[in-house]
Amino acid sequence: MKRREFLKTTGFSLLGMAAICLGCGSSTAAPAANAATTNITTKGANATMNKTNAKKVLVAYFSWSGNTRALAQEIQKQTGGDLYEIVPATAYPTVYKATTDQAKQEQQAGARPAIKNNLPNVADYDVICLGYPNWWGSFPMPVATFVEKVNLQGKTIAPFFTHGGGGVQRCQSDLAKLAPNANFTDYLCLSGNSARSASGDVAQWLRKLGL
Repeated sequence: MKRREFLKTTGFSLLGMAAICLGCGSSTAAPAANAATTNITTKGANATMNKTNAKKVLVAYFSWSGNTRALAQEIQKQTGGDLYEIVPATAYPTVYKATTDQAKQEQQAGARPAIKNNLPNVADYDVICLGYPNWWGSFPMPVATFVEKVNLQGKTIAPFFTHGGGGVQRCQSDLAKLAPNANFTDYLCLSGNSARSASGDVAQWLRKLGL
């Protein structure tokens, strides 16, 4: 069978498959410019207390297309916590296919890309909401760098994920293996398409967590 006939028969392109595996969202557009969170925006020992139960909340996230950033900002808004963006020292390409290729290579190599901005002092927080897009069924490798650089022992981790069709896959299980001494809550997993209008989903998730 010719290649063109094969692609018509399967009904999707290899790039479409990459969109599901990588989970940056349904769009292959270049990522939005980084928000003003390239430096730590936490308040240290005076970290903001959650308005519901006086717990100190840190919302840490990695985002490429902007979907996870939008979700993180909504979580921060509803919890009143502090916001921290995991920014790789070397930015990912703005071209979608190049990013999928690099992400796969990093995952296969177990890479730990350097983080550009100062790390937060997680000892100041009771709960860390940690979010990222589903990249090839798991976490982007800068997230692994973050988790291994900060001390999450005994911390409560509330994970949240965005995806482009793959769902949660190993995002939760791989994170739990990376931080075996942390306490994990139920996760929030939303499609990239819904991340920018997720106030209701976020509110429901936070109520379940007591936040």
